[in-house]
Amino acid sequence: MSIAAKKQANPIDIQVGNRVRIRRMLIGMSQERLGDLLGLTFQQVQKYEKGVNRIGAGRLFEVSRILNVPVDFFYEGVNDAGQGANETDGAPVMDFVSSGEGLQLSLAFMKIKDAKVRKRVLDLVKSLAEEEAQKQ
Repeated sequence: MSIAAKKQANPIDIQVGNRVRIRRMLIGMSQERLGDLLGLTFQQVQKYEKGVNRIGAGRLFEVSRILNVPVDFFYEGVNDAGQGANETDGAPVMDFVSSGEGLQLSLAFMKIKDAKVRKRVLDLVKSLAEEEAQKQ
């Protein structure tokens, strides 16, 4: 490997990092706060969440404790071939839920208790998507 070769993120590291990010955001924790609790900078947390840096076993155990999930939560969707969830048929959904906007939209939508209001929001989004598709 040459010095100029760029290191590729491992699909499993990306999966684990994605799950850390999703859980952290679901409980409303910032990267800074998670970093403080781990004794790291928020930049290091960012690298973990992007899968650029691998999370060691001891650190992953600590993250699971802080985020209040079992360690296997981070591996949900990984198949026997060692492929991450983003390489399966659910990729578009996982990509959406993993995005900042998708996660925010999902969290806001879950706060709507009235089924009729949720249905109207869904109808609105569908009609906007149809308009967008027709433009293209």
